[in-house]
Amino acid sequence: MSKIILRKEPRLDVKHMAFQYQNEAVNAIRDLEYAAIFHEQGLGKTKIAIDLLLYWLEEKVVDTVLIVAKKTLVRNWEKELGLHTYMKPKLLSQNRSANYYAFNGPSRLMLAHYEVFKSEQKRFKLFLKTRDVAVILDESAKIKNPHSALTQVFFELAKLFRKRIIMTGTPVANRPYDIWAQIWFLDNGKSLGNNFEEFKRNTDLTNDMAGDHNQQVAFETNVESILSKVSSFSVRETKNSGIIELPEKMVETVSTDWESRQYDLYRQIQKETRAVIVKEGIPKEDISDDVLKRLLRLVQVASNPLLIDDSYVATPGKHESLIDIISEIANNNEKCIVWSSFIKNVDWLESVLKTYGCRKVHGQMNIDRRNSVIEAFMSDEKVRILVATPGAAKEGLTLTVANHVVFYDRTFSLDDYLQAQDRIHRISQMKKCYVYNLIMRDSIDEWVDILLKSKQLAAQLAQGDISLEYYQSQISYEFGDIIREILYA
Repeated sequence: MSKIILRKEPRLDVKHMAFQYQNEAVNAIRDLEYAAIFHEQGLGKTKIAIDLLLYWLEEKVVDTVLIVAKKTLVRNWEKELGLHTYMKPKLLSQNRSANYYAFNGPSRLMLAHYEVFKSEQKRFKLFLKTRDVAVILDESAKIKNPHSALTQVFFELAKLFRKRIIMTGTPVANRPYDIWAQIWFLDNGKSLGNNFEEFKRNTDLTNDMAGDHNQQVAFETNVESILSKVSSFSVRETKNSGIIELPEKMVETVSTDWESRQYDLYRQIQKETRAVIVKEGIPKEDISDDVLKRLLRLVQVASNPLLIDDSYVATPGKHESLIDIISEIANNNEKCIVWSSFIKNVDWLESVLKTYGCRKVHGQMNIDRRNSVIEAFMSDEKVRILVATPGAAKEGLTLTVANHVVFYDRTFSLDDYLQAQDRIHRISQMKKCYVYNLIMRDSIDEWVDILLKSKQLAAQLAQGDISLEYYQSQISYEFGDIIREILYA
């Protein structure tokens, strides 16, 4: 079926053959009205999506395919499309005048970033009524919050797409209920229901579960059932399922010691935070935004007091361990990514690691600058270290020139942690990979470590990566008690 005519149709054959498991994924979902590609990070979801769209266009199932990506990944999609196809997408951006010609031109393939949908909602609605359009949402956790303005736009437009695909390696980006809005975009509530608040209550990993066996059983039952409800229209493979051979990934915890002034500042903020907790108490359902902000200040001080105190001139405790790790990597002529969640820290780390040919990427740099730094890290042997924030470089990038990642600090986001480490552990990696977590002794870092492990287990259970029996053998619901112990230490 085609509602547009091109003077010259594009070539729809592929430049490179897919792996067998990628072909199987395409065959499983290509004829469905909607589907989810949940393959773990690094297993080539982009190739699956490209082969899928080529099939649709070849068979004239649709006349146009629209790929939606995060703004930072648009250029990456252009490269991947050039690598695997003979097609060049028509770009939609915040330039409304240029978008006019894109909406009214006869293009088979279009590429836009998410924010375009808010500014162009009306024109998208008209456009979708005149074309048979398939949409592919890359990193679909972008619409995980059902109450956000962006998600509401996609909810309104959903039924106007002839085909709907969501794509992410972390459908449970942070908590099990993160999957609800992504699935609602596909099936309008058929599988996970129309009541988000109820779904959230039933699948929320709360701080009061320790010692409450009934609550634990109810949570586990609800989370385990998620996969069965979406399995008819979703595909997922993990690196442990034997579909592809990747080098081993080793995760190492590196305990670090305090610098004296850093320790004093941490205890001071800990005392202030404790005073708030005593007054307000840790809420039953979750930690309040105010308390989270205070906890984040503890993370910052454990990382680098300079983040909150411009007068701090000493060397933070984690610095020595970081230099030991980086020196060994450099001596082996290998490359490394150092992750920090804080832009000011990235700036500081670049300065202290400059002798190793360090470059940086963070959210205050424009897209072109970020891309040039990434390209330099990929191609220049003298650039051995990349320091980055997860928000600026955790998704969609293949950085397998490196086989080491160091988390100088981590926040409470599971998605940040998993996506960031898998920039190196993916297809095309030939070396053994190493993940180092720097954890300050007797600090909130220890709670973050336990919390992320608990979140990861819950995500794996929801995604069907592990059995309920394995989950129960590994899970600890003590993180709510542990945070109290840390604050009252």
